[in-house]
Amino acid sequence: MPTTTFLEDKLRELALFEPQPLPVLSLYVNTQPDGTGHPNFGPFLRKELKAKAATYPLRSPERDSFDRDAEKIMAWFESELRPSANGVAIFACAGADDFFQELQLDVPIDTNELFVYDQPHLYTLARLNDQYPSYAAVIADTNSARIFVFGLATKLESDTISNKKLGRTQVGGWSQARYQRRVENLHMHHGKEVLDALEKVVREEGIQHIVFAGDEAILPVLHEQLSPFLAGKVVDELRLNVTTPEHEFLTVTLSAMREYDSRNDADEIKAFMDQYRSGGLAAAGLHDVLAALGNGQVETLFISTSFEKMNSTAEQSDNESAPSEGETAGVSPSAQLSDELVTRAKQTSAHVQFVEDETLLEPFGGVAAMLRYRIQSRGKGNEQEK
Repeated sequence: MPTTTFLEDKLRELALFEPQPLPVLSLYVNTQPDGTGHPNFGPFLRKELKAKAATYPLRSPERDSFDRDAEKIMAWFESELRPSANGVAIFACAGADDFFQELQLDVPIDTNELFVYDQPHLYTLARLNDQYPSYAAVIADTNSARIFVFGLATKLESDTISNKKLGRTQVGGWSQARYQRRVENLHMHHGKEVLDALEKVVREEGIQHIVFAGDEAILPVLHEQLSPFLAGKVVDELRLNVTTPEHEFLTVTLSAMREYDSRNDADEIKAFMDQYRSGGLAAAGLHDVLAALGNGQVETLFISTSFEKMNSTAEQSDNESAPSEGETAGVSPSAQLSDELVTRAKQTSAHVQFVEDETLLEPFGGVAAMLRYRIQSRGKGNEQEK
């Protein structure tokens, strides 16, 4: 399965796809089985492909390219869709050297959508990338541990560590003290082995977040031996039995990641507000953020998940940088704007952070940015301040 790192690379690749004179299809479908045990996206797919095709004149180059894509997409679903896939994204333009890329995902896509534009529509894919980050999760007791790397709500890899378990003893006095020291030494050794294995995985995979889980005996041992490198990546410590089933462990740790993401949003927006109020490296509002994206200034793009609702009556003609109305048939101007923001960010390797709490970005119309540098006008020319 593709990892979140893979999605980041794919987003960058698709964002750099040159605008085409022929239609580019971006298809997102939920392929989860319904109550009958089968996916039910077929009627949507046939209806949307037929409706969008009808917007092009018969025998035109645009219609020819679209029809070839529609036929290829239908054939792909017949022969290539994996039963385990819960979501699929397809990008196609037959008129551009038969461009066709598909992603089969373990996570569901909330809404079936077909966009037809002059380049790939990336908002939905970027949203998935933000919702399901890669992270490491460790569940342990004093003599065993399992290390997982989760991404896109599935297990990407795992490792198991086991060490000697001491039996109980009834000795007392000095013998009891020596036994206790031996137990503590074994626990410390086990904890070090677990953390060494974890650090290797984290470094090799570029993991940015870690969730620990275990009982009251092992968690303090792990915490005490954490290196500064690992300590800065810890999201949460959970009290769980080491025998917790994998699917349940995934659900609990993903919930911890979501809570962390919410806290992090608030902290990041607070840092942004400090910069914005002091005239620092920050831009707010659609006009200024689009301009900063056009200059390659944006380090992090903050976009509210309620952006489209906030801008549902926005007039694109007020901003020449925005896509003109009607470029994407059947798609609202605000949806086009949100996709334009994401695409421009990915074109310049900016990080895209979706903000769930709509109140955090409401004063700025749902969009803001932290900048790499600021361009200031001095005299007759422009200079960059970094």
